[in-house]
Amino acid sequence: MALTKDDLSKSVMETVRLKKPKKDKQQLLFPEFGYTHLTKKRATELVDATFEIIKKALERGDQVLISGFGKFKVKFKWARKGRNPKTGERIVLDSRRIVNFQCSLKLRDKLQKEPQPPQKR
Repeated sequence: MALTKDDLSKSVMETVRLKKPKKDKQQLLFPEFGYTHLTKKRATELVDATFEIIKKALERGDQVLISGFGKFKVKFKWARKGRNPKTGERIVLDSRRIVNFQCSLKLRDKLQKEPQPPQKR
């Protein structure tokens, strides 16, 4: 199952809590009342803004490092010879830039510790 932008927004909405500006007597007795959750709209705006920042950095050719997660970098691929698999015709593939992701050691270790699902035969 893939993690969608909507799933990410819901997760941010449920996880992030904002501190209320005023404190009343109930908040002194029950500190959890001093916080409010994000709205779905605000969480979606935060996720969109984060993705926009990452996209703009990659367009400039910068690396994007997310500590504990990994690094996104832009690589250049030179033009090369190829062929159309349908017709077998030889063609030249243009040079292009691609996004490459390198996962962090922390994430790699966590992935290796998780039990692998049984493989079907």
